[in-house]
Amino acid sequence: MSEDEENRIPPEQPPIKPTVSFAPADPTDGRKAGSWRTRYDTEALPYIWREARYVGFLILIIPVLLIVIHQDFFNQISIPHVIKKYSYAWIGGCLGGTLFSTKWLYHSVARNVWNQDRFLWRVFTPHISGALAFSFILLMSSGIINLFSPVAMEKSSAVFGVSFLIGYFSDSAVAKLTEIANTLFGATQKEPGKKPENPPIEKV
Repeated sequence: MSEDEENRIPPEQPPIKPTVSFAPADPTDGRKAGSWRTRYDTEALPYIWREARYVGFLILIIPVLLIVIHQDFFNQISIPHVIKKYSYAWIGGCLGGTLFSTKWLYHSVARNVWNQDRFLWRVFTPHISGALAFSFILLMSSGIINLFSPVAMEKSSAVFGVSFLIGYFSDSAVAKLTEIANTLFGATQKEPGKKPENPPIEKV
Protein backbone atom coordinates (compact mmCIF):
# COMPACT_ATOMS: atom_id res chain seq x y z
CA MET A 1 0.00 0.00 0.00
CA SER A 2 1.43 3.34 -1.05
CA GLU A 3 1.81 6.32 1.24
CA ASP A 4 -0.96 8.20 -0.62
CA GLU A 5 -3.39 5.29 -0.09
CA GLU A 6 -2.58 5.17 3.61
CA ASN A 7 -3.31 8.89 3.93
CA ARG A 8 -6.71 8.41 2.29
CA ILE A 9 -7.80 5.77 4.86
CA PRO A 10 -10.04 7.49 7.44
CA PRO A 11 -8.97 7.10 11.06
CA GLU A 12 -10.71 4.43 13.06
CA GLN A 13 -13.80 5.81 14.77
CA PRO A 14 -14.75 4.84 18.34
CA PRO A 15 -17.72 2.49 18.57
CA ILE A 16 -21.09 4.19 18.91
CA LYS A 17 -22.97 3.15 22.00
CA PRO A 18 -26.55 2.11 21.29
CA THR A 19 -29.15 4.43 22.73
CA VAL A 20 -32.50 3.43 24.12
CA SER A 21 -35.40 5.85 23.84
CA PHE A 22 -38.47 5.15 25.91
CA ALA A 23 -42.01 6.13 25.04
CA PRO A 24 -43.28 8.67 24.15
CA ALA A 25 -39.95 9.43 22.44
CA ASP A 26 -40.26 6.13 20.53
CA PRO A 27 -43.76 4.66 20.91
CA THR A 28 -42.96 1.87 18.44
CA ASP A 29 -40.37 0.27 20.76
CA GLY A 30 -38.16 -0.25 17.72
CA ARG A 31 -40.68 -2.60 16.08
CA LYS A 32 -42.04 -2.71 12.58
CA ALA A 33 -45.76 -2.29 12.00
CA GLY A 34 -47.61 -5.54 12.58
CA SER A 35 -44.88 -7.08 14.75
CA TRP A 36 -46.73 -8.27 17.83
CA ARG A 37 -45.03 -11.45 19.05
CA THR A 38 -42.71 -11.33 22.03
CA ARG A 39 -39.00 -11.04 21.31
CA TYR A 40 -38.09 -13.14 24.33
CA ASP A 41 -37.68 -16.89 24.27
CA THR A 42 -39.61 -19.24 26.52
CA GLU A 43 -36.70 -19.49 28.97
CA ALA A 44 -36.72 -15.75 29.74
CA LEU A 45 -40.48 -15.23 30.07
CA PRO A 46 -40.88 -16.96 33.49
CA TYR A 47 -38.21 -14.68 34.96
CA ILE A 48 -39.90 -11.59 33.52
CA TRP A 49 -43.25 -12.62 34.98
CA ARG A 50 -41.58 -13.37 38.32
CA GLU A 51 -40.44 -9.76 38.54
CA ALA A 52 -43.84 -8.52 37.36
CA ARG A 53 -45.62 -10.55 40.07
CA TYR A 54 -43.24 -9.19 42.71
CA VAL A 55 -43.78 -5.50 41.95
CA GLY A 56 -47.49 -6.13 41.34
CA PHE A 57 -47.79 -7.70 44.79
CA LEU A 58 -46.11 -4.67 46.37
CA ILE A 59 -48.44 -2.28 44.55
CA LEU A 60 -51.44 -4.17 45.94
CA ILE A 61 -50.19 -4.82 49.49
CA ILE A 62 -48.82 -1.33 50.25
CA PRO A 63 -52.23 0.44 50.20
CA VAL A 64 -53.68 -2.38 52.32
CA LEU A 65 -50.87 -1.96 54.85
CA LEU A 66 -51.46 1.80 54.86
CA ILE A 67 -55.17 1.32 55.65
CA VAL A 68 -54.44 -1.23 58.38
CA ILE A 69 -52.04 1.13 60.15
CA HIS A 70 -54.35 4.13 59.70
CA GLN A 71 -57.24 2.15 61.22
CA ASP A 72 -55.12 0.94 64.17
CA PHE A 73 -55.25 -2.64 62.90
CA PHE A 74 -59.04 -2.27 62.59
CA ASN A 75 -59.30 -0.80 66.10
CA GLN A 76 -57.58 -3.77 67.69
CA ILE A 77 -54.66 -1.75 69.11
CA SER A 78 -53.86 1.91 69.60
CA ILE A 79 -50.82 2.96 67.55
CA PRO A 80 -49.02 6.09 68.83
CA HIS A 81 -48.94 9.04 66.43
CA VAL A 82 -45.16 9.01 66.09
CA ILE A 83 -45.20 5.32 65.06
CA LYS A 84 -47.88 6.03 62.48
CA LYS A 85 -45.96 9.00 61.17
CA TYR A 86 -42.77 7.11 60.43
CA SER A 87 -44.72 4.11 59.18
CA TYR A 88 -46.37 6.41 56.62
CA ALA A 89 -42.90 7.65 55.68
CA TRP A 90 -41.56 4.15 55.06
CA ILE A 91 -44.69 2.97 53.23
CA GLY A 92 -44.88 6.10 51.08
CA GLY A 93 -41.24 5.81 50.07
CA CYS A 94 -41.69 2.12 49.34
CA LEU A 95 -44.69 2.87 47.10
CA GLY A 96 -42.72 5.50 45.19
CA GLY A 97 -39.77 3.15 44.70
CA THR A 98 -42.12 0.35 43.63
CA LEU A 99 -43.75 2.47 40.94
CA PHE A 100 -40.35 3.62 39.71
CA SER A 101 -39.12 0.03 39.54
CA THR A 102 -42.32 -1.08 37.78
CA LYS A 103 -41.97 1.65 35.21
CA TRP A 104 -38.44 0.54 34.34
CA LEU A 105 -39.52 -3.10 34.21
CA TYR A 106 -42.15 -2.65 31.54
CA HIS A 107 -40.02 -0.16 29.62
CA SER A 108 -37.02 -2.48 29.55
CA VAL A 109 -39.17 -5.43 28.49
CA ALA A 110 -40.83 -3.44 25.71
CA ARG A 111 -37.49 -2.07 24.47
CA ASN A 112 -35.91 -5.54 24.47
CA VAL A 113 -33.21 -4.57 26.98
CA TRP A 114 -34.47 -6.62 29.94
CA ASN A 115 -31.87 -8.85 31.60
CA GLN A 116 -31.63 -11.01 34.71
CA ASP A 117 -28.87 -8.88 36.24
CA ARG A 118 -31.47 -6.22 37.09
CA PHE A 119 -33.42 -8.61 39.32
CA LEU A 120 -31.73 -7.56 42.56
CA TRP A 121 -32.12 -3.90 41.62
CA ARG A 122 -35.87 -4.38 41.22
CA VAL A 123 -36.14 -6.37 44.45
CA PHE A 124 -34.32 -3.91 46.69
CA THR A 125 -35.23 -0.54 45.12
CA PRO A 126 -38.66 -0.28 46.86
CA HIS A 127 -37.21 -1.09 50.28
CA ILE A 128 -34.22 1.22 49.87
CA SER A 129 -36.63 3.97 48.85
CA GLY A 130 -38.70 3.29 51.97
CA ALA A 131 -35.66 3.53 54.22
CA LEU A 132 -34.52 6.68 52.46
CA ALA A 133 -37.92 8.35 52.89
CA PHE A 134 -37.97 7.34 56.57
CA SER A 135 -34.56 8.98 57.07
CA PHE A 136 -35.59 12.14 55.22
CA ILE A 137 -38.77 12.59 57.26
CA LEU A 138 -36.75 12.08 60.44
CA LEU A 139 -34.25 14.74 59.38
CA MET A 140 -36.99 17.17 58.34
CA SER A 141 -38.90 16.65 61.59
CA SER A 142 -35.75 17.38 63.57
CA GLY A 143 -35.13 20.59 61.61
CA ILE A 144 -31.78 19.45 60.15
CA ILE A 145 -33.29 19.63 56.65
CA ASN A 146 -35.41 22.76 56.20
CA LEU A 147 -37.38 21.76 53.12
CA PHE A 148 -40.66 21.80 55.03
CA SER A 149 -41.56 23.02 58.48
CA PRO A 150 -41.66 20.42 61.27
CA VAL A 151 -45.30 21.42 61.84
CA ALA A 152 -46.22 20.38 58.28
CA MET A 153 -44.47 17.07 58.82
CA GLU A 154 -46.95 16.25 61.57
CA LYS A 155 -49.75 15.81 59.03
CA SER A 156 -50.16 12.22 57.84
CA SER A 157 -51.03 13.22 54.27
CA ALA A 158 -47.98 15.49 54.02
CA VAL A 159 -45.67 12.79 55.38
CA PHE A 160 -46.98 10.18 52.96
CA GLY A 161 -46.96 12.52 49.95
CA VAL A 162 -43.43 13.80 50.53
CA SER A 163 -42.22 10.27 51.23
CA PHE A 164 -43.71 9.05 47.95
CA LEU A 165 -41.80 11.75 46.05
CA ILE A 166 -38.60 10.88 47.89
CA GLY A 167 -39.04 7.21 47.02
CA TYR A 168 -39.83 7.87 43.37
CA PHE A 169 -36.99 10.37 42.91
CA SER A 170 -34.56 8.56 45.19
CA ASP A 171 -31.50 9.54 43.14
CA SER A 172 -32.23 13.23 43.76
CA ALA A 173 -32.84 12.50 47.44
CA VAL A 174 -29.47 10.77 47.76
CA ALA A 175 -27.80 13.76 46.07
CA LYS A 176 -29.40 16.06 48.67
CA LEU A 177 -28.17 13.85 51.51
CA THR A 178 -24.68 14.02 50.01
CA GLU A 179 -24.83 17.82 50.14
CA ILE A 180 -25.87 17.67 53.79
CA ALA A 181 -23.10 15.22 54.64
CA ASN A 182 -20.51 17.43 52.93
CA THR A 183 -21.81 20.43 54.89
CA LEU A 184 -21.70 18.62 58.23
CA PHE A 185 -18.52 16.63 57.83
CA GLY A 186 -16.74 18.41 54.98
CA ALA A 187 -16.01 17.09 51.51
CA THR A 188 -13.11 14.69 51.12
CA GLN A 189 -10.06 16.44 49.71
CA LYS A 190 -8.22 14.50 47.02
CA GLU A 191 -4.48 14.69 46.67
CA PRO A 192 -3.41 16.14 43.30
CA GLY A 193 -2.57 13.46 40.78
CA LYS A 194 -3.84 10.63 42.98
CA LYS A 195 -6.42 8.32 41.47
CA PRO A 196 -9.31 7.11 43.62
CA GLU A 197 -8.93 3.61 44.98
CA ASN A 198 -12.42 2.56 43.95
CA PRO A 199 -14.10 3.49 40.64
CA PRO A 200 -17.25 5.63 40.85
CA ILE A 201 -20.52 3.73 41.02
CA GLU A 202 -22.62 4.12 37.91
CA LYS A 203 -25.93 5.81 38.55
CA VAL A 204 -28.94 3.74 37.61
